[in-house]
Amino acid sequence: MSNSPDHPKSSLSARDLAVVWHPCTQMHDHETIPMLAIERAEGAWLQASDGRRYLDAVSSWWTNVFGHRHPRIVAGLKDQLDRLDHIMLAGMTHEPAVALAEQLIRLAPPGLSRVFYADNGSSAIEVALKMSFHYWRNLGRRQRTRFIALTGSYHGETIGALSVTDVPLYRNTYAPLLFEPLLAPSPDAYLRASGETSSQHVARTLGKMRDLLAKHAQEVAAVIVEPLVQCAGGMRMHDAAYLAGLRRLCDEFDVHLIADEIAVGFGRTGTLFACEQAAITPDFLCLSKGLTGGTLPLSAVLTTSAIHAAFYAEYSSGKAFLHSHSYTGNALACRAALETIAIFNDEPVLVANRTLSTHLAARLEALRDHPHVSDVRQTGMIAAVEMVRNRATREEFPANERRGLRVYLHGLTRGVILRPLGNVIYFMPPYCVTIDEIDLMVDVAIEGIERAVA
Repeated sequence: MSNSPDHPKSSLSARDLAVVWHPCTQMHDHETIPMLAIERAEGAWLQASDGRRYLDAVSSWWTNVFGHRHPRIVAGLKDQLDRLDHIMLAGMTHEPAVALAEQLIRLAPPGLSRVFYADNGSSAIEVALKMSFHYWRNLGRRQRTRFIALTGSYHGETIGALSVTDVPLYRNTYAPLLFEPLLAPSPDAYLRASGETSSQHVARTLGKMRDLLAKHAQEVAAVIVEPLVQCAGGMRMHDAAYLAGLRRLCDEFDVHLIADEIAVGFGRTGTLFACEQAAITPDFLCLSKGLTGGTLPLSAVLTTSAIHAAFYAEYSSGKAFLHSHSYTGNALACRAALETIAIFNDEPVLVANRTLSTHLAARLEALRDHPHVSDVRQTGMIAAVEMVRNRATREEFPANERRGLRVYLHGLTRGVILRPLGNVIYFMPPYCVTIDEIDLMVDVAIEGIERAVA
């Protein structure tokens, strides 16, 4: 960035607001909410141009797993840049793309044997949806054009991904552009009926899924699910037994299962992939975010040899999957992903995370009886606090009061990035976070909640 008199560091925020339209943002907010001008990052910390430091408690939208500028990933990128930056992946290949596919297949649930690259999470969902639909078409079963999603689900903001999303904030405006999924009740443990056990809740929601499949299976291509945690829908969490039961139902009714592990993959839930906790293999496994350690955009869709075989034919058959992105399988992004996987292979990351997640759980116990907290939940390195007006009735604060925003603004005064999902305050730090840093982010969140509900 230039430091000329025309572009001083001190004016970066003002320059930004004059020209940049930010994602998931009402730009008018920045008339009162500061725009953070970040110039450096190291480990779990971001440094602003004014010298202030901020703990990245949300891993920069859940992408950063080992901390910013991890030396191994940085070195790999520098080495790769001296060799090859980017080529199209149609009719060509390169070592990082092949090696990464080999590594992903080695690590993924058994039976996944083909890797299709894309650029980001939403694009991966588009690939999986189209591939499932096209598979059935290639088999002559053209009536299979619909998808089943869970209530409260979020899968991205491109047209197909948004179509299987059930978060009104994102979906409602664009509803006329979207196709309608069939919705099955979420196994979200927060929605358990009074006196209902976890196993009873799983059985009840699987029963509703069975009813839906029994009625519509002949027109359904796939069921799509976020394994263990429905992230953007409020960090809603469910039992792994639901995934095992869902896999059985998909097999019984002969429909595909798409596992959207874009946010929960690469150790977030305590295992490398969330599906491992149910010992299942989906028909499509969608990965992104942590795939490159949070350095470069890349996504991958893993699928089976049987699905690949349905597309493998003479070109004249019209069965080819003619889907592409210009930067598909970018060599730099693939190299970053290879270094990320190497860190998982060479270091006891998941073991160390157990200690961190245990400490995080212990610190959050202080909020379990808070009069304005209806739930404290955690899966691995993801934790969330449900902030409500009334604990006993679970009455929510009106959305227009923006209580969660008050927590965010307090966090900025204390040097911690806590970007809530409405009134859900959550933690998803990079794995390099220390015990002291966990203490800091929880202390700041507790302070923020006290101020937000006052």
